[in-house]
Amino acid sequence: SLAAIWAMQAGKDVYVEKPVSHNVSEGRRAVQIARKHGKICQTGTQCRSNPGMKAAVDFVKAGKIGELKVARGLCYKRRPSIGARGVYDVPAGVDYDLWCGPAPKGPLTRPKFHYDWHWQWDFGNGDLGNQGIHQMDIARWGLGVDELSKSVFSYGGRLGYEDAGETANTQVIVHDYGNKSLVFEVRGLPTPNYKGAGVGVIFEGTEGYVVMSSYDSGTAFDLDGKEIQSFKGDADHFANFLSAVRSRKHTDLNADILEGHLSSALCHLGNVSYRLGTKVAAGDAWNVIEKSKSTDNAKETFERTMAHLKDNKLDAADIQLQVGPILAFDPKTEQFTGEQKETANPMLTRQYRAPYVVPGADAV
Repeated sequence: SLAAIWAMQAGKDVYVEKPVSHNVSEGRRAVQIARKHGKICQTGTQCRSNPGMKAAVDFVKAGKIGELKVARGLCYKRRPSIGARGVYDVPAGVDYDLWCGPAPKGPLTRPKFHYDWHWQWDFGNGDLGNQGIHQMDIARWGLGVDELSKSVFSYGGRLGYEDAGETANTQVIVHDYGNKSLVFEVRGLPTPNYKGAGVGVIFEGTEGYVVMSSYDSGTAFDLDGKEIQSFKGDADHFANFLSAVRSRKHTDLNADILEGHLSSALCHLGNVSYRLGTKVAAGDAWNVIEKSKSTDNAKETFERTMAHLKDNKLDAADIQLQVGPILAFDPKTEQFTGEQKETANPMLTRQYRAPYVVPGADAV
C-alpha cells in the first residue's frame, strides 16, 4: 500500500499487486488516496478480467444453483518447511533498510531471504493473503457483497514441522454475511482436491454448486454431481488497466483498488482472529468451535480438516489448534466492535517505521 500511495501522491497511476495491503487500514487509505488524487489504481486480481470467471459468477448471481449459502475458497497448496529459525546474513547487494520498509528492521531469521518472507508476520500474511487473496476475491465477488463481513473467526495452526515460519499452514476462516457465509480453507500439507478444486472456489447453493478450479474457467453441477454448464475464457488484465488510464474513469477497471482493499481485508480479518486465538488440544477443539454458530456446515468443515491432519500422520492427541475468538465487526466503520475491540482494533494497522509511514486518515 505504501508504494502505491506514494506513487499516487507523486501523480502516477498504479497497478498494485495482490494483496494490496499488509493490514486493513492501509488498504482503505490507498482507496482514499486514489479518489482524492483522481488516480487509476488497478489490483492484480486478474480473474476479474477473465470472461470465463465473469460468466460463472453471473451464473451464480442469477440463481442458477438456487439460493447461495456458502462461498468456499480453497488454497490447497503444498508448502514445506522453510528451515530452522536462526540469524542469517542478508544477501549482498540488498538495501535491507529499504527492503524492510514499514516493518521492524530486525535480524534475518529465515534461511531463504526471498519469498519465504510470506510466512513471517512482519512482512507477509501467510498463504491466506498470498495465494488465497485470489480465491477470497472470487468468493466475495460471487456472493455479491461490496463490504466486509459482520463477524469473523478462524482456527488452525502451523502443523507438521517447526521452522522459521510463523503463519498458519492449516487454517479455516469464516466470515458471516447474515444469510450466507464465506468460508476459506488453507492447507499447506499434502492433500487431495475437494470437489475437483485444489486452489479454487466452490459456490454452494440449494439446487447445485459451481466449482472454479482455475483462473479462467468453472463448471456448474446439480446436487447429484451432474454437470450443467461449463465456463471458460481469459483476457488481458493489464490491457484493462491501460484502457482505464486512457479513459480516466476508475469505474472502467475490472479490479479497482476498492475491490482489492475489500478482498485483502477479508484475509487480514481472518488472521486477526487467528492471532488472537488460544491453543486447544485438537481433540477438544470442536467443543470450542461449535459455539461460533458461524455456518451450518461448520462441523463438516472441521471434520474434513481433522481428517486431513490425520492423513498427514498428525494425531489429534498430540497436536493443538489455535482457535480464535468470534470478532464482531462494523463494515461501515471498518472497526471491530464488542468486548474484544480493544485488543483487535490495533491489529487493523501497525507501528510504522519512519520514514516508511502510511499517512493517517487526517492526512487524506
